[in-house]
Amino acid sequence: MEGKIANLLDIAQWKLTPYQILVLGFAGLILGGAFLLMMPMASATGQRLSFIDAVFTATSAVCVTGLVVVDTGTYFSLFGQLVVVSLIQIGGLGIMAMSTLMAILIGKRINLRQRLVMQEALNQLSVAGVVRLMQYMIKATLLIEFIGGTILAIRWYQELGSKAFYFGYWHAVSAFCNAGFDLFGSVTGPFSSITNYVNDIVVNLVISLLFILGGIGFTVIADIWTNRRFSRFSLHTKVVLITTLILMIFGAIVFFLLEYDNPDTLANLSWQGKILGSYFQSMTPRTAGYNTLDIGKLTDATLFFIVLLMFIGASPSSTGGGIKTTTASVMGAAIWALIRGRNDAELFERRIPYSIIYKAFSVMLISAVLVIFITMMLSITEKQPFLKLLFEATSAFGTVGLSTGITPTLTTTGKLWLVLTMFAGRVGPVTLALALALKTRKGNLQYPEGKIIIG
Repeated sequence: MEGKIANLLDIAQWKLTPYQILVLGFAGLILGGAFLLMMPMASATGQRLSFIDAVFTATSAVCVTGLVVVDTGTYFSLFGQLVVVSLIQIGGLGIMAMSTLMAILIGKRINLRQRLVMQEALNQLSVAGVVRLMQYMIKATLLIEFIGGTILAIRWYQELGSKAFYFGYWHAVSAFCNAGFDLFGSVTGPFSSITNYVNDIVVNLVISLLFILGGIGFTVIADIWTNRRFSRFSLHTKVVLITTLILMIFGAIVFFLLEYDNPDTLANLSWQGKILGSYFQSMTPRTAGYNTLDIGKLTDATLFFIVLLMFIGASPSSTGGGIKTTTASVMGAAIWALIRGRNDAELFERRIPYSIIYKAFSVMLISAVLVIFITMMLSITEKQPFLKLLFEATSAFGTVGLSTGITPTLTTTGKLWLVLTMFAGRVGPVTLALALALKTRKGNLQYPEGKIIIG
């Protein structure tokens, strides 16, 4: 057994780039998960799940998205639900985190090439300390999920009895990994998410705190735990925290104003429900996937606003997707510098290198092209309003999992397009592009500078 595990860990010794190893690792996990979900014992009725639906569900779980074509709580058996949550946990932590854990357990040394893959998986600037960060990530994940699951289990015990412990820890894993899968279809009806708890302070705060912690990134969590003062935090941590806070407050205010008079969402709720509903729905587009209000009944203006939040997504080195908060911040800083006529973009009195600005705009542009292309393809194959298709495509790219309710009605072609989008959103569009690209040679030739009129 140890020999087989060692062989799996030696994948990094193949003549593959770190990008290709990551992509192949996620693809292999998806196919393995799909095979398990297709087994009759994975279904509550013993009926075999179709191949396309199994691949879709496995992709959504591994890519911690949350879009579903069958209700998790009613369709899958206990075995099927455990497969789903296992895929969520492995997908949330990442392939290399699990490989690192296995290597530590069998006493295998992590070589340089494996450390390079870890660096890419965690989106770190250098290879130094990546193994230590991986170890911290695993420990922090288990601790946070245990605490959150225990609180949820205590809260749900009066309603669900002993089943509350299973529900508590299952949803803690799903929430921290920003997956958005839920089992409440067996309690409050299929595809209901946690809409029954829109007024519940404990459920709202615990689940939102879990996916916020999962979404800010392990690098930020480690920095906060180590330094504990804002002035001592790294520039990356400061940017992530401030951007997250701004999006949370701004998002909650906009959501409240847009939905205040909507009788299908906030209008008939108490002030506590209005505040909690606005807060939760402003945070869940940051790739969490849970919802306490019916997304299908939101106004068009709110749906489009959520699309923008989903496109930004979570933060680097996290369990979430999107272009990331740091990308949006760097782009904003660059644009602000241009407006002021400054040569350098600055954040917290630090100059941002041009290489990072180029990468930020590249990520944004590639991501936007992907979402536009997928939306166009869905418009061809699906008979649904354009805004709902844009919402679905952005949700898949940002690995969010929010839906207006059209996911189960998609055609086979539409599901395949979303599978590709979820996969690209999880591994990162740039990583996927580099994995597919041929090896490039760096040349010494440098051409003369040219000028192009812009704007």
